[in-house]
Amino acid sequence: MKQDIIELKDEERQRCEVWTRVMGYHRMVSNFNVGKKGEHAERVHFKESVSCNCDSI
Repeated sequence: MKQDIIELKDEERQRCEVWTRVMGYHRMVSNFNVGKKGEHAERVHFKESVSCNCDSI
């Protein structure tokens, strides 16, 4: 079965809102002031590794 590829013009696209957790609550990044937007852009994301072998518990 062939899948059709949908191509949208920029004006047809829906804007994606990015939310982040700040001081225990969630806020839209678009509502940040200039300083907070800069801080958000500099954040380093990491992936936490598994700390134990949970199969043996």
